[in-house]
Amino acid sequence: MKKQISTEKAPGAIGPYSQAIAVGDFLFISGQIPVNPADGTVPEGIAAQTAQSIANIKAILAEAGMTIDNVIKTTVFLADMSLFGPMNEVYAQNFTAPFPARSAVAVKELPKQVLVEIETIAARN
Repeated sequence: MKKQISTEKAPGAIGPYSQAIAVGDFLFISGQIPVNPADGTVPEGIAAQTAQSIANIKAILAEAGMTIDNVIKTTVFLADMSLFGPMNEVYAQNFTAPFPARSAVAVKELPKQVLVEIETIAARN
């Protein structure tokens, strides 16, 4: 049975999707763009945007009773692969070994013209 997970501490869904869905021991978090849920602003630059996206993920994880350590897989969408290095620096500051599996791809465009979006799968240990 799937259960919707949502929190006001992350940007709300703006379409026919959920912030996250829990199924058994797994949590599937929709792609998080770097929108500050308090005021709707988007920070400047890839480092700040990556940090905000991860903060949104952490808020959803907390709502589900999990932490960043429960993350087993991420998919990072970048506006340009030249942003990979600075994104990876911030990403590395937030995850510890064993690191989640990860894919990173460049896409033509992201919502609100942001530079990064991160989709996450977590599991209870």
